Amino acid sequence: MLFLFLSLSLSGQRNSDYGVFAGVSSYFGDINPTRPLYSPLPAGGFFYRYNLNPREALRANLFIGGLRGNDLDFSNAFQQARAASFSGTVSELATQFEFNFLRYSTEGKRWNFTPYFAAGVGVAFVNTVSSTFIPVIPFSFGFKVNIYKNIGLEAEYGFRKTFYDNFDGVKDLIAPSDYSWIHNNDWYTFTGIAVTWKIYNKLAGCPAYGELNSKKKR
Repeated sequence: MLFLFLSLSLSGQRNSDYGVFAGVSSYFGDINPTRPLYSPLPAGGFFYRYNLNPREALRANLFIGGLRGNDLDFSNAFQQARAASFSGTVSELATQFEFNFLRYSTEGKRWNFTPYFAAGVGVAFVNTVSSTFIPVIPFSFGFKVNIYKNIGLEAEYGFRKTFYDNFDGVKDLIAPSDYSWIHNNDWYTFTGIAVTWKIYNKLAGCPAYGELNSKKKR
């Protein structure tokens, strides 16, 4: 995956966006089954995006964030009696296919904007009650806007389906045959703001530059 995006970056700088993400991470699991943005901790990272066209793109993410949970944050008698807790970090490397609902480019006019959706595959390193690598399926949705020339601003909420039930050290006491795809495993989320920019040679769009560049390759 890294070699693929490296080759895309080298061969198509004018189609590439680079971004820095900052926000919070949170967790869903046995301790927190329903609350969105429960006990958020700082998160950050960066990404590289190759724009296939104004509506479709491929993106590689490298994110890291904190996770924590405590039964005593909840008022029900069962969790108050169990009093389980955990804290740690999750690091993620993932690739996603991104779809823009409107035509969008950071080289476009100012205030060009679009909502978008992304999905893909990745691997995460979880370091909470234990340390392990796990496969994840990242889903994200957000909103992006071009604020100045080749600079963009994005707001994103991303949630990660995992196949792991030990972020919190608490496992469901049910038979494996009763597990479902949605439940019985822990999830984590990234929520935040990203600044993106496009680095390109301004001469690359000039016909004279293209002619000169082709002569050099002969």
